[in-house]
Amino acid sequence: MTGCASGADAPARGASGAPAAAPAPEAPKAPDKAARAAAAYREWGLKPLAAPPAPPRTKPVRRTVGGPVPVISEIPTKDRVVFITIDDGAEKDPEFLRMMRELDVPVTLFLTDSAIRTDYGYFKPFAALGHGIANHTLTHPNLRTLGRAAQRQEICGQQTRLAEEYGTTPRLFRPPYGNWNEDTRAAAGECGVDAIVLWRESMQITNMQYQRGDKRLHPGDIILAHFRGPSELKGTTMTEMTANLLRHIQEQGFTVARLEDYV
Repeated sequence: MTGCASGADAPARGASGAPAAAPAPEAPKAPDKAARAAAAYREWGLKPLAAPPAPPRTKPVRRTVGGPVPVISEIPTKDRVVFITIDDGAEKDPEFLRMMRELDVPVTLFLTDSAIRTDYGYFKPFAALGHGIANHTLTHPNLRTLGRAAQRQEICGQQTRLAEEYGTTPRLFRPPYGNWNEDTRAAAGECGVDAIVLWRESMQITNMQYQRGDKRLHPGDIILAHFRGPSELKGTTMTEMTANLLRHIQEQGFTVARLEDYV
């Protein structure tokens, strides 16, 4: 015995005669998008929502050139989708922002300047994530009590403010309390609004209020929620309320689409 390895026991050598390096271990594969989404939904106590269909090639709600601003409570579509809209902006819960980032559920935020001016920055990540930033007036008045010029100031003033803060002029407007008249419609048109958006259902703490007698969601329904905290939700957080809303949507066989893709 010479003590030298031979045959199958001999170490592999490179061209220089030095032992060849062992192959590097495979890096662990990153979880795919579906797995990441499922994990995020589990964290929030939810099952993943179905992916929405591709946006329609032609938007079913359009303002004609020179025509009146459409007033809508739902989108004419056969897609089993609904749309989540959230008003005001008084509650600024970091956990809600994290929830929206992790679940990737599209929402449209109808913001009032008097509610958000203490922290414009809170809403900037929502805009960066692709959520819609929309107009809910400067001071949240009952517009039917104001003349056309005052209504125009409330709407146009907030158009300007939101464009300054978030980089895009809103296309959608919601009148406070859902109260509007033809002066509202004319003022909104003068301010560059493409649609006045009302709603079909409103989310409470655990249940939805329905406008229709069958108390069911319908394709294209617009749902109203608010930025609210535990003091207004009887101890419930905004993330818990939103989780309840998503369960209602899923249990009725719907998913959530982006409103701006349809208007």
